[in-house]
Amino acid sequence: MCEVGSGNRDRRPSARCLPPTTRFTMTCPDVEILLAEYVDGTLQVEQKSAVESHLAGCVAFAALARDAAAAVAFLERTPGVEAPPELVTRILFEITSGPSRTAVKPGWVRRAFGKWLEPVLQPRFAMGMAMTVLSFAMLGRFSGIQVRQLKPSDLDPVKVWMAAEDRLHRTWERGVKYYESLRLVYDIQTRLKEWSDESDSNKSKPAGAATSGGESK
Repeated sequence: MCEVGSGNRDRRPSARCLPPTTRFTMTCPDVEILLAEYVDGTLQVEQKSAVESHLAGCVAFAALARDAAAAVAFLERTPGVEAPPELVTRILFEITSGPSRTAVKPGWVRRAFGKWLEPVLQPRFAMGMAMTVLSFAMLGRFSGIQVRQLKPSDLDPVKVWMAAEDRLHRTWERGVKYYESLRLVYDIQTRLKEWSDESDSNKSKPAGAATSGGESK
């Protein structure tokens, strides 16, 4: 939609909505709208000419355009600023343990249970709890214990050990069968068997020849 102004400009379309061939004398509000595009050099030829015509007769906006162009040129020459590597660490320290901690308002959960949960939520304790949960999950996975069917008898150490050992043996047998069923392994085993048979036959031939030679004598 075309932008509509007030007063005498209510019925006049904005410079942004004009066709390329339309002649239009811009006012200060129109130039203010197109000033950023003019500085960036993205205006069409007709719009650029209209803006330059207005700037030639308007001292205030001519100075504003020069200042904007100088600011853009300065920003283009300025190298990018990279944050120090320790900035994030220092910010987190200030928020959690530094003087800025009093300025940060914690949530109601932290205010209510922070004194008891804060020692537990330390990284070393959190990692320990995670490893414990993972260990129990792996033990239940290998022992075949399901939480829904958990009974006191399922926690018998002998039963748990036998179930884990049985699961381990079955997993090992499946792995061996899969390994032996590979095409490459099958070809290698066949070739080794052929070589072994050839070696046995070569060893038996000299023995048979020696026996036949002794009988002929």
